[in-house]
Amino acid sequence: MKRFVSICLSLLFVCGLTACSGSQRESGSQDLQEQAPTGMENPLSGVGHEETEVRSDSEKNIAGFHMEVPTPGAEQVIYLWEEGKMPAPRTYSESADYFDPPDFRPSMEYYPANPEVPVKGAVMLCAGGAFMFRGNQGDTYPTAEKLTKLGYQCFVVQYRLRPYTQEEGALDLARAVRYVRYYAEEYGIDEKDIAVVGYSAGGILCGEQVLNWKGTVSPTLLDENYVPDSLDSVSADSAAIGHIYSFYGRLSVGSTDVEKFRSSSLPPTFYAYGTEDPFYRQFMANADAVREAGVSVEEHCYDGQPHGFGAGNADSDWVPEFDRWLTDIYENN
Repeated sequence: MKRFVSICLSLLFVCGLTACSGSQRESGSQDLQEQAPTGMENPLSGVGHEETEVRSDSEKNIAGFHMEVPTPGAEQVIYLWEEGKMPAPRTYSESADYFDPPDFRPSMEYYPANPEVPVKGAVMLCAGGAFMFRGNQGDTYPTAEKLTKLGYQCFVVQYRLRPYTQEEGALDLARAVRYVRYYAEEYGIDEKDIAVVGYSAGGILCGEQVLNWKGTVSPTLLDENYVPDSLDSVSADSAAIGHIYSFYGRLSVGSTDVEKFRSSSLPPTFYAYGTEDPFYRQFMANADAVREAGVSVEEHCYDGQPHGFGAGNADSDWVPEFDRWLTDIYENN
């Protein structure tokens, strides 16, 4: 059954590749995974955390941009761009077969760290889904539930999907990182202690962001009509990146460009994948190239595991290994 599911996900991955259009940079790509339909109950809701609605009276003006103020200790939805002002060189007016409606606004969902343990830092989570949907139910939500118990402030990023490219999605992630860094003190973290983690296409998206939309690279490079605000001057750098059955590259094609990796000053990179994944050898080759570029690499290969194991199981329990690895990075950051 696991092999059957893996094959189905792989077919979805390849179909997504042929369907996706638009410019793609050397780093970014798209992935395969699954997302529950919009409106499905968030499994973290009501699990030891207070929820809060987005409220207009909780806004803070930052150089003309009205931003939600963090509510540490309470779940929160935070929109990443002011309505009508997100960088987008292309738009669409009909839903067609797209997962999100035309008025979709990129956002992130905040899940607070367990108040009974010391806060270690922040982790941004990006679901897979071949850039056609977001598989939050299978990967980001269960992982956030595990990581918050270990002391991480978790943020599930609802990035843009088709017909947008992975570049727009990477800008959404960069914006999310900037927001968390701007409010690092409120979240009780060091501003350097932010990691990005993605599953399948979500990992490719993280790679796109880390390679091409880091630091203070401006969204105007993608949309010349975008008007920057002061949040764009905050660094979008990450202390670490996690590729969960994913790689640096583009949809279904991992990069092995050692010189690109070397010149990009990549952060420490974590890999977790299974030997029954159709992209197994690409994950290995990608990790080898990143390692050859002089980047610190932590690699975990799980025998017999297919694509899409999400937060892991008894045979692919990657979260404890990731926690150990990331804790060491944050302590020495």
